[in-house]
Amino acid sequence: MNVIIKNKTNKNIVAEDAIEAKSFTSKLFGLILEKKPKAMIFKSRFGIHSFFMKYKIDLIIADGVGRIVKIKVGLMPNNIFLWNPRYSTIIELPEGSIESSKTKVGDFLEFI
Repeated sequence: MNVIIKNKTNKNIVAEDAIEAKSFTSKLFGLILEKKPKAMIFKSRFGIHSFFMKYKIDLIIADGVGRIVKIKVGLMPNNIFLWNPRYSTIIELPEGSIESSKTKVGDFLEFI
């Protein structure tokens, strides 16, 4: 089932069709196997990589109540992104999603 990610702070939609990565395989590969970027939500405390990806992605790291604690705009392929391990909600997005939704650190997200 796909999820709508809404920025509760500014009322903008961040993603309309996010996929929840629940299996080991979907968490391991994330968007690597996708030909086109899409939104994906998953849990991890260990950082992510963009090895083997063919496109840039935007990233949002949120706490347990949906408050955004870190953002990365335009993570290039073949890079690593780390954050404070006490936060575990990661949202991978197509490049430009953060800018177009006017999302920023401190905003709150809602998953519908």
